[in-house]
Amino acid sequence: MTGFLQNTFNGLVSGAFYALLALGLAVIFGMLRVVNFAHGAFYMLGAFGAYVLLTEAGVPFWWALVIVPVVLGVLGMALERAFIHRLTRLDPLYNFLLTFGLTLILQDAVKSRYGVQSSPYPMPRELAGSVDLGLFDFPAYRVFILAFAVVACVAVWWLLGHTRVGMVIRAATERPELTRAFGINVGRWVTPVFGVGIALAGLAGVLAAPMRAVNPLMGADLIIVVFAVVVIGGLGSIFGSVAVGFAIGLVQSWTLVYLSDYPVIGQTVVFLVMAAVLLWRPAGLFGREEAPA
Repeated sequence: MTGFLQNTFNGLVSGAFYALLALGLAVIFGMLRVVNFAHGAFYMLGAFGAYVLLTEAGVPFWWALVIVPVVLGVLGMALERAFIHRLTRLDPLYNFLLTFGLTLILQDAVKSRYGVQSSPYPMPRELAGSVDLGLFDFPAYRVFILAFAVVACVAVWWLLGHTRVGMVIRAATERPELTRAFGINVGRWVTPVFGVGIALAGLAGVLAAPMRAVNPLMGADLIIVVFAVVVIGGLGSIFGSVAVGFAIGLVQSWTLVYLSDYPVIGQTVVFLVMAAVLLWRPAGLFGREEAPA
């Protein structure tokens, strides 16, 4: 029983990263209909931003947790206005290729400056120990990540569901055409929403720095899984992306432990789930079916 609970907590911690990244992707896709392939690169920049602030400016983790997402959010807004905005009227493939190219540029820029070796980031002293959860002890930093991610997702949910600005953003994200029909200028919300989505990716990167290896390719594999999470939850569905993010973290953790004799299942379970869901419900678990033409 203790082992099962520990694996469950580990799965929820992994799911916390998926949820934060998928939340940003869902918001961006819902409003812009852009598949932001560069999301993993901004996750990587979040981790490297924390690393650079610490090693070159002595800025501790807690300040990096605030500074890095804000800086990346502003950078995301600038990129949206300079490049992505110009291609939104064209086939979505153009922006997909643009963000894919942007990913390669950002990765190579970091490689040229810091190399390809992983760089260690120290654990915050306040979270270096463990927490007694009754049946077992769990690393304090992992408990912090889980609690922080839940609070962040709930905060975004509250903002979107209980404020006028949030309701406009949610409507423009989930039903942009209908929102425009009511006379709301969806375009004015595009740039800040894109920036928020990028900031969430940067936030996940800062959280990952003390726990995972900081290297230029750390977002490359993760973003593939996050895309699958968003597809399973339903493209543009904010609740679906967060819920499925945590669920996939749990499923991966359980399969890697209890099906360790079949490692290929643990590595591909998210894609097996995605295939099964799409065969049953092509719009995803929480997505809306498109009306037939």
